[in-house]
Amino acid sequence: MHKKDDDTMSNDGTVKVWDLFIRLFHWTLVAGFATAYVSGELYASEIHTLAGYALCILLIARIYWGFRGGRYARFRSFFFPPGETLAYVRSMFIGHPKHYLGHNPAGALMVFTLLCMMIALLATGLATLAAIDFEGPLLFIANLVGDETAYAFRHLHEFLSGIALTLVALHIGGAVLGSIQHRENLVKAMFTGRKAAPPISENRTRDIE
Repeated sequence: MHKKDDDTMSNDGTVKVWDLFIRLFHWTLVAGFATAYVSGELYASEIHTLAGYALCILLIARIYWGFRGGRYARFRSFFFPPGETLAYVRSMFIGHPKHYLGHNPAGALMVFTLLCMMIALLATGLATLAAIDFEGPLLFIANLVGDETAYAFRHLHEFLSGIALTLVALHIGGAVLGSIQHRENLVKAMFTGRKAAPPISENRTRDIE
């Protein structure tokens, strides 16, 4: 059976795409990452740790929603084969990419990359907290690693945070480019949950069983 989603076009020609959870997750993640990054740079360890725990909860919730949420929230709705992703990226450079109602292949690749980066960041952060500060749910590893490994966790965590910041910048740039090429405000859509409905002839998304 196909899960019923509210994708009926409204009077203003828009369709409900992003559910409330996805919108809250997106903007809470933005706030949480910004808080964690700034507090880390300012050595505000308590705030940094609390922000990290909040991000852990967010990530777990998003992974759950990626399997149990609505059509456009499920991971399988924006899991594209490599050929389709490469074709979309090439079309971006010539200015005529195919329109997708949900995530497009480039956006989907960025989402998966960011989620994997968040997992790596949080894992190294928790490992650092345990091995150096002797706190947190991974405290058991404190007696399993030496000082060299403990500080390697911290250096890796700091290195990954820099890469994550670069990915965020690329994500923002991609949203701006997509808004221009598709003539739709993707940032506004993440607030309202609604996007302009494409012509019926266009591929909007794959159905989810």
